[in-house]
Amino acid sequence: MRTSIPAALFLSCVLSLSLPRQAQKVVRWMPLGDSITDYGCWRAWIYLRLQNDPDLYDSVDLVGGEHAGEICNDSEFDRDHEGHPGFPAIQSANEGRVSEWLAKNPADVVTMHLGTVDIVRGRPRTEDLLEAYSTLVGQMRGRNPNMRIVVAQIIPLGLSAEKNEQVKELNRAIPAWATSQNTTASPMWVVDLFTGFDAEVDLYDGIHASPSGIQKIADGFYPTLLTAIGDAQRAGSG
Repeated sequence: MRTSIPAALFLSCVLSLSLPRQAQKVVRWMPLGDSITDYGCWRAWIYLRLQNDPDLYDSVDLVGGEHAGEICNDSEFDRDHEGHPGFPAIQSANEGRVSEWLAKNPADVVTMHLGTVDIVRGRPRTEDLLEAYSTLVGQMRGRNPNMRIVVAQIIPLGLSAEKNEQVKELNRAIPAWATSQNTTASPMWVVDLFTGFDAEVDLYDGIHASPSGIQKIADGFYPTLLTAIGDAQRAGSG
Protein backbone atom coordinates (compact mmCIF):
# COMPACT_ATOMS: atom_id res chain seq x y z
CA MET A 1 0.00 0.00 0.00
CA ARG A 2 1.51 3.36 -1.03
CA THR A 3 1.83 5.93 1.74
CA SER A 4 0.47 9.37 0.90
CA ILE A 5 2.39 12.55 1.67
CA PRO A 6 0.85 14.26 4.72
CA ALA A 7 -1.10 17.35 3.75
CA ALA A 8 0.97 19.68 5.92
CA LEU A 9 4.24 18.41 4.39
CA PHE A 10 2.81 18.73 0.87
CA LEU A 11 1.73 22.31 1.56
CA SER A 12 5.18 23.11 2.94
CA CYS A 13 6.83 21.79 -0.22
CA VAL A 14 4.50 23.80 -2.44
CA LEU A 15 5.15 26.99 -0.51
CA SER A 16 8.91 26.49 -0.55
CA LEU A 17 8.79 26.23 -4.34
CA SER A 18 6.46 29.17 -4.86
CA LEU A 19 7.79 31.74 -2.40
CA PRO A 20 10.73 33.94 -3.41
CA ARG A 21 14.04 33.57 -1.63
CA GLN A 22 14.11 35.64 1.52
CA ALA A 23 15.85 38.93 0.89
CA GLN A 24 19.25 39.38 2.50
CA LYS A 25 20.68 42.53 3.99
CA VAL A 26 22.15 44.73 1.26
CA VAL A 27 25.85 45.17 1.96
CA ARG A 28 27.47 48.43 0.86
CA TRP A 29 30.95 47.89 -0.58
CA MET A 30 33.33 50.81 -1.15
CA PRO A 31 36.38 50.12 -3.37
CA LEU A 32 38.98 52.60 -2.08
CA GLY A 33 42.26 53.49 -3.72
CA ASP A 34 44.06 55.46 -6.39
CA SER A 35 44.01 55.09 -10.18
CA ILE A 36 44.51 51.33 -9.88
CA THR A 37 41.03 51.25 -8.34
CA ASP A 38 39.64 53.84 -10.76
CA TYR A 39 40.97 52.40 -14.03
CA GLY A 40 40.23 49.06 -15.62
CA CYS A 41 37.40 46.59 -15.24
CA TRP A 42 38.28 44.60 -12.12
CA ARG A 43 35.40 46.16 -10.19
CA ALA A 44 33.06 45.26 -13.04
CA TRP A 45 34.26 41.65 -13.14
CA ILE A 46 33.75 41.31 -9.38
CA TYR A 47 30.30 42.92 -9.54
CA LEU A 48 29.16 40.61 -12.33
CA ARG A 49 30.36 37.56 -10.40
CA LEU A 50 28.49 38.77 -7.33
CA GLN A 51 25.33 39.22 -9.39
CA ASN A 52 25.67 35.69 -10.78
CA ASP A 53 25.95 34.21 -7.28
CA PRO A 54 22.42 32.98 -6.33
CA ASP A 55 23.16 33.63 -2.66
CA LEU A 56 24.22 37.23 -3.27
CA TYR A 57 22.15 38.42 -6.23
CA ASP A 58 21.00 41.99 -5.67
CA SER A 59 22.38 42.11 -2.12
CA VAL A 60 25.63 44.02 -2.76
CA ASP A 61 25.66 47.74 -3.52
CA LEU A 62 28.87 49.46 -4.59
CA VAL A 63 29.15 52.92 -3.05
CA GLY A 64 31.29 56.00 -3.58
CA GLY A 65 31.32 59.37 -5.25
CA GLU A 66 33.30 58.33 -8.34
CA HIS A 67 31.89 56.68 -11.47
CA ALA A 68 34.56 55.41 -13.85
CA GLY A 69 33.59 55.32 -17.50
CA GLU A 70 35.05 52.04 -18.78
CA ILE A 71 32.73 50.11 -21.09
CA CYS A 72 33.94 46.68 -19.87
CA ASN A 73 32.47 44.68 -22.77
CA ASP A 74 29.25 46.74 -22.59
CA SER A 75 28.50 45.18 -19.21
CA GLU A 76 25.91 46.75 -16.96
CA PHE A 77 27.56 47.14 -13.58
CA ASP A 78 27.48 49.34 -10.50
CA ARG A 79 30.14 51.98 -11.17
CA ASP A 80 30.26 53.66 -7.74
CA HIS A 81 33.68 53.69 -6.06
CA GLU A 82 36.32 55.88 -4.41
CA GLY A 83 39.29 55.33 -6.67
CA HIS A 84 41.15 58.63 -7.08
CA PRO A 85 44.05 58.99 -9.54
CA GLY A 86 47.09 60.50 -7.82
CA PHE A 87 45.68 59.63 -4.37
CA PRO A 88 48.64 59.31 -1.93
CA ALA A 89 47.89 57.36 1.22
CA ILE A 90 49.86 59.63 3.56
CA GLN A 91 48.49 62.96 2.36
CA SER A 92 44.93 61.70 2.17
CA ALA A 93 45.09 60.21 5.66
CA ASN A 94 46.30 63.55 7.01
CA GLU A 95 43.50 65.42 5.22
CA GLY A 96 40.70 63.13 6.42
CA ARG A 97 39.40 62.42 2.93
CA VAL A 98 38.14 58.92 3.66
CA SER A 99 36.04 60.14 6.55
CA GLU A 100 34.44 62.73 4.27
CA TRP A 101 33.73 60.18 1.54
CA LEU A 102 32.19 57.71 3.97
CA ALA A 103 30.00 60.45 5.45
CA LYS A 104 28.52 60.96 1.99
CA ASN A 105 28.41 57.27 1.05
CA PRO A 106 28.29 54.98 4.11
CA ALA A 107 29.78 51.50 3.67
CA ASP A 108 29.80 48.14 5.42
CA VAL A 109 32.89 46.80 3.61
CA VAL A 110 35.93 48.65 2.27
CA THR A 111 38.57 47.16 -0.02
CA MET A 112 41.78 49.21 0.06
CA HIS A 113 44.68 49.23 -2.42
CA LEU A 114 46.90 52.17 -1.49
CA GLY A 115 50.55 53.21 -1.38
CA THR A 116 51.42 53.06 -5.06
CA VAL A 117 51.28 56.83 -5.59
CA ASP A 118 53.40 57.49 -2.50
CA ILE A 119 56.10 55.13 -3.79
CA VAL A 120 55.98 56.38 -7.38
CA ARG A 121 56.39 59.99 -6.26
CA GLY A 122 59.10 59.49 -3.67
CA ARG A 123 60.66 57.15 -1.17
CA PRO A 124 58.32 57.03 1.82
CA ARG A 125 59.30 54.97 4.83
CA THR A 126 57.25 51.82 5.22
CA GLU A 127 56.41 52.80 8.79
CA ASP A 128 54.98 56.12 7.54
CA LEU A 129 52.78 54.31 5.04
CA LEU A 130 51.55 51.94 7.75
CA GLU A 131 50.84 54.89 10.03
CA ALA A 132 48.74 56.38 7.23
CA TYR A 133 46.95 53.05 6.83
CA SER A 134 46.19 53.08 10.56
CA THR A 135 44.79 56.61 10.31
CA LEU A 136 42.60 55.59 7.37
CA VAL A 137 41.32 52.55 9.28
CA GLY A 138 40.52 54.83 12.22
CA GLN A 139 38.54 57.10 9.89
CA MET A 140 36.63 54.10 8.51
CA ARG A 141 35.75 52.85 11.98
CA GLY A 142 34.83 56.37 13.05
CA ARG A 143 32.06 56.27 10.45
CA ASN A 144 31.14 52.62 11.00
CA PRO A 145 32.48 50.85 14.11
CA ASN A 146 31.60 47.52 12.47
CA MET A 147 33.42 48.16 9.20
CA ARG A 148 34.79 45.09 7.41
CA ILE A 149 38.15 46.01 5.87
CA VAL A 150 40.04 44.14 3.14
CA VAL A 151 43.60 45.44 2.64
CA ALA A 152 45.66 44.56 -0.41
CA GLN A 153 49.32 43.76 -0.56
CA ILE A 154 49.68 46.00 -3.58
CA ILE A 155 50.54 45.01 -7.14
CA PRO A 156 54.15 45.38 -8.39
CA LEU A 157 55.65 48.44 -10.02
CA GLY A 158 57.50 48.03 -13.29
CA LEU A 159 59.17 51.44 -13.24
CA SER A 160 62.44 50.37 -11.61
CA ALA A 161 63.89 47.68 -9.39
CA GLU A 162 64.24 50.24 -6.58
CA LYS A 163 60.55 51.18 -6.68
CA ASN A 164 59.50 47.56 -6.74
CA GLU A 165 61.69 46.81 -3.72
CA GLN A 166 59.76 49.48 -1.83
CA VAL A 167 56.53 47.73 -2.82
CA LYS A 168 57.93 44.43 -1.57
CA GLU A 169 59.00 45.98 1.72
CA LEU A 170 55.53 47.45 2.28
CA ASN A 171 53.83 44.19 1.37
CA ARG A 172 56.01 42.22 3.77
CA ALA A 173 54.96 44.52 6.60
CA ILE A 174 51.22 44.55 5.90
CA PRO A 175 50.19 41.18 7.45
CA ALA A 176 51.70 41.93 10.88
CA TRP A 177 50.27 45.45 10.76
CA ALA A 178 46.82 44.08 9.89
CA THR A 179 47.00 41.62 12.78
CA SER A 180 47.69 44.52 15.14
CA GLN A 181 44.70 46.42 13.74
CA ASN A 182 42.22 43.55 13.67
CA THR A 183 39.25 43.65 16.06
CA THR A 184 36.23 41.45 16.68
CA ALA A 185 33.80 44.26 15.90
CA SER A 186 35.67 45.42 12.80
CA PRO A 187 37.63 42.51 11.33
CA MET A 188 40.38 42.97 8.77
CA TRP A 189 41.63 40.66 6.04
CA VAL A 190 44.74 40.84 3.83
CA VAL A 191 44.78 39.80 0.18
CA ASP A 192 48.02 39.16 -1.69
CA LEU A 193 47.79 40.85 -5.09
CA PHE A 194 51.57 40.82 -5.59
CA THR A 195 52.40 37.12 -5.81
CA GLY A 196 51.87 35.79 -9.33
CA PHE A 197 51.54 39.28 -10.82
CA ASP A 198 54.01 39.74 -13.69
CA ALA A 199 54.94 43.41 -14.11
CA GLU A 200 56.06 42.85 -17.70
CA VAL A 201 52.80 41.25 -18.78
CA ASP A 202 50.20 42.41 -16.27
CA LEU A 203 51.02 46.16 -16.37
CA TYR A 204 50.67 48.27 -19.49
CA ASP A 205 52.73 51.28 -18.35
CA GLY A 206 54.72 50.07 -15.35
CA ILE A 207 51.96 51.16 -12.95
CA HIS A 208 48.46 50.26 -14.16
CA ALA A 209 47.03 46.82 -14.83
CA SER A 210 46.66 45.42 -18.33
CA PRO A 211 43.66 43.17 -19.11
CA SER A 212 45.49 40.16 -17.66
CA GLY A 213 46.42 42.17 -14.57
CA ILE A 214 42.87 43.41 -14.14
CA GLN A 215 41.66 39.81 -14.09
CA LYS A 216 44.28 38.93 -11.47
CA ILE A 217 43.17 41.83 -9.25
CA ALA A 218 39.55 40.69 -9.51
CA ASP A 219 40.47 37.06 -8.81
CA GLY A 220 42.66 38.12 -5.90
CA PHE A 221 40.05 40.26 -4.16
CA TYR A 222 36.98 38.10 -4.84
CA PRO A 223 37.20 35.21 -2.32
CA THR A 224 38.09 37.44 0.62
CA LEU A 225 35.51 40.03 -0.39
CA LEU A 226 32.90 37.26 -0.30
CA THR A 227 34.00 36.42 3.23
CA ALA A 228 33.74 40.06 4.31
CA ILE A 229 30.31 40.47 2.70
CA GLY A 230 29.02 37.31 4.37
CA ASP A 231 30.39 38.46 7.71
CA ALA A 232 28.67 41.84 7.34
CA GLN A 233 25.38 40.18 6.42
CA ARG A 234 25.46 37.86 9.43
CA ALA A 235 26.38 40.66 11.81
CA GLY A 236 24.01 43.23 10.35
CA SER A 237 26.73 45.87 10.37
CA GLY A 238 26.19 49.51 9.49
